[in-house]
Amino acid sequence: MSGPPRQGADDALANEVEGYLLWQARIAEAEQRAREFTGPLEWLTTAQREEIEHRYVADSLARSRTDLERIAARCRSLRAEYEHRYQELRRRCVALTLAVCASCTALATLFLLL
Repeated sequence: MSGPPRQGADDALANEVEGYLLWQARIAEAEQRAREFTGPLEWLTTAQREEIEHRYVADSLARSRTDLERIAARCRSLRAEYEHRYQELRRRCVALTLAVCASCTALATLFLLL
């Protein structure tokens, strides 16, 4: 028995499922909008209507994918920037803590010698 799965694995699975469900909702939305677009065009044959709906959905999903890729790239960029800032802040805090401890030790030593 290997025990319960790690929290990171659960998070990754949850993110993957959420992404899948969001993409399926995006597909359903694109299909609905395509039907609404071709609805008033009563003169279209069934084949023409299906072709227009298919192209509309394909175009909509391509645009959505491009938007999502751009957003994901920006998220990665922000994450890297924030991680860099966090590391810098952490270094400063450690340096300040060490300086305060050294100063307190020096003062305590000085007072003990007097």
